[in-house]
Amino acid sequence: MNRKISEQPMAVRFDHLLGVISGQRFLEMRGLNNDLPFYICEFKAAEAVEMERVRRQLVTRLASMSIPCLQGRGIQVLEVNLYDLSIELLKAREGSSEQGCLWDDLLAIEPEVEKEQLLETLQNVLGIEEYLIPAIGERLAAAEYDVLFLSGIGEVFPYIRSHNVLNNLQSTAKSKPTVMFFPGEYRYSLEQGASLELFGLLHDDKYYRAFNIFETQA
Repeated sequence: MNRKISEQPMAVRFDHLLGVISGQRFLEMRGLNNDLPFYICEFKAAEAVEMERVRRQLVTRLASMSIPCLQGRGIQVLEVNLYDLSIELLKAREGSSEQGCLWDDLLAIEPEVEKEQLLETLQNVLGIEEYLIPAIGERLAAAEYDVLFLSGIGEVFPYIRSHNVLNNLQSTAKSKPTVMFFPGEYRYSLEQGASLELFGLLHDDKYYRAFNIFETQA
């Protein structure tokens, strides 16, 4: 029995991702049956460094291609790393001191507060609807791009949950395909529906409106 593409060597996965993302069907968001152009690129947490390298190679290779449905130019990828974006947002917010920022405050209290209190603080100051999604929306509006790559999913858990990001992106990022690089499994069964299993262990939550990119035909 053939292994799933997501379990095959990285070179095989790279070729599949390149074929799908550079395809006219993907770029023009055909065959979605009224679903959103959201795709999950699952990988094992232990493969994070390798997948990051694959992601960088994809961005470079896609940009260098000649795509007929894009009038012969390459594919422009907009990359948003949720961890980097979170730090950027925290550094942009005022802190308790005149010269400092909220990021400095969090670094100062982190060794002293309980994890639950720190988690609650982060969830409050990085509210998805109030801060994160508007910041992503600003980047989308300012960029010329064909595909959005979302990464940093594991690094922002548990104060930012992947299914919440996808749910709230539905009105912001539906005009172009989005690929979320997810360190875990996107599982589906008739009995339980679809769910995102972070690190292959943690049940992040049910999310029904994305496609597994490794099960998508080029």
